[in-house]
Amino acid sequence: MTLALRLAGQGLYSTSPNPRVGCVIVKNNQIVGQGAHLKAGEPHAEVFALLQAGAQAKDADIYVTLEPCSHFGKTPPCVQAVIAAKPQRVIIAMQDPNPLVAGRSIAALRAQGIEVIVGVMEQEALILNPGFVSRMARGLPYVRSKIAASLDGRTALQNGQSQWITGEPARLDVQHWRAQSCAIVTGIGTVLADDPSMTVRLPDAPRQPLRVIVDSSLQTPVDCKMLDAAMLKHSPVLIAYAQDDHHQAQTLFAAGAALIQLADANHRVDLSALFKHLAQCGINEILVEAGQGLNGALLHANFIDEFIFYYAPKLMGADAQAMFAIPEITAMQQVTELQILDVRQIGRDIRLRAKPVKPRTN
Repeated sequence: MTLALRLAGQGLYSTSPNPRVGCVIVKNNQIVGQGAHLKAGEPHAEVFALLQAGAQAKDADIYVTLEPCSHFGKTPPCVQAVIAAKPQRVIIAMQDPNPLVAGRSIAALRAQGIEVIVGVMEQEALILNPGFVSRMARGLPYVRSKIAASLDGRTALQNGQSQWITGEPARLDVQHWRAQSCAIVTGIGTVLADDPSMTVRLPDAPRQPLRVIVDSSLQTPVDCKMLDAAMLKHSPVLIAYAQDDHHQAQTLFAAGAALIQLADANHRVDLSALFKHLAQCGINEILVEAGQGLNGALLHANFIDEFIFYYAPKLMGADAQAMFAIPEITAMQQVTELQILDVRQIGRDIRLRAKPVKPRTN
């Protein structure tokens, strides 16, 4: 199963909206077939492994990181191919959270007299597909917020300057998080202050994520880098807004941006509605790269599943901008407690990954 999970990791950047899945077939203590799902629309992991194993799949053990699919999508259901191969056992890391599957394949295998074991390295399988699981179980993507800061927790000088707080190795590390994300979300404040491109700058990146700008009053400059015509061909831009105060909608649409109006009661972008919309579009994982305004709104509304902090060995002072603009906290019971997942050094900087102790419910 460890090998199957490693194979599944080959699709880290490319399987969206599908999950990352690996499969290994073993007979007489020898691996006779293995495969991974690498791209949506292409054969699933079980199909590749079964093709490699051929007749040796009969009476073999099949290890797969996710319950084989039982429905017709872009490819036929894998469970029928597994049943036709007549294995002795199927060992599954985790049940598929997709309501179209959700135990149906397990039941179909057992109905054919095939022994099925479920739950082997289940936690590792869940970690491999947090976005797919979140989208299927909650109807929402898995949201990571990446923040680069000084050791005293500051993300920009008071005048807005922030390039560069962290070093080149840390900025390269961010590209891998971008590459595995289905969408990168930023705020209008970041667009106006830094004019970023928000693309994946890895030479072997198989795809570019959707780029989303949260812009309540539609202030996005039509000549910003995110709307560069050459970039839009490979990485579309969606602008979520509440009201068109500057009569920009038609101009931005003509420039190539997609727009969606989602207003809450305060005439701001309804973030809950935005994330639900993105999930309906097949977005599994989101990377937020924003300033204290959007990060503060997301933190205050409990929308963030995971934080990725990059701390640079610098001090910027109390007048510099903080990570989160949130209402004043007046009691320690109100603070956000975090569980640290991982700490490591990236160049001269420190990367710290953490999750809120209180799980996200919205």
